[in-house]
Amino acid sequence: MAEPDGGESPAAVPPGAGQPCQGCLNEARRRFLTRISIATGSVAAAAVAIPSVGFLLGLRRTPRLWRDVGPVAQFALGATVQVAFADPSPLPWAGVTAQTAAWLRRTAEQEFVAFSVDCTHLGCPVRWLADADLFMCPCHGGVFYSNGEVASGPPPRPLSRYPVRVADGRVQILASPLPIT
Repeated sequence: MAEPDGGESPAAVPPGAGQPCQGCLNEARRRFLTRISIATGSVAAAAVAIPSVGFLLGLRRTPRLWRDVGPVAQFALGATVQVAFADPSPLPWAGVTAQTAAWLRRTAEQEFVAFSVDCTHLGCPVRWLADADLFMCPCHGGVFYSNGEVASGPPPRPLSRYPVRVADGRVQILASPLPIT
């Protein structure tokens, strides 16, 4: 039935004409959420992968710094003493843990040897027992001879050593990360 002005009657237009169907809206929403999920997942994967790849490629190197531990005259010949020095790469919030230590022994007039205080088993701090001439680990019974070699217990290898030098009458240790296991 035609209207007098030449248009169609409202009953002739199907209901919902000119509006997208409900299924089409659901499909568009699903496609949008899928794309958002893929983009978010990609950003999260990159946030994890980029630092991991950098670590594996060794792009960040810990600095190796010579740390002064005192004048040569301060150390008696043959004596083993604990010396403290700053970690080569402390974090701003590290506080007391930014300090590390080593066992230092004067072997000759201008020669020194420095051992890590960390046991090669699980990293527990070793003690020097001067009467026994041994390094002892209190955690699991690791024992090391005075030269750092394993005497008994679970440690898989000798105590790690730091390079030592004498410069301008002062003893310096090359502070660098040491392996624990």
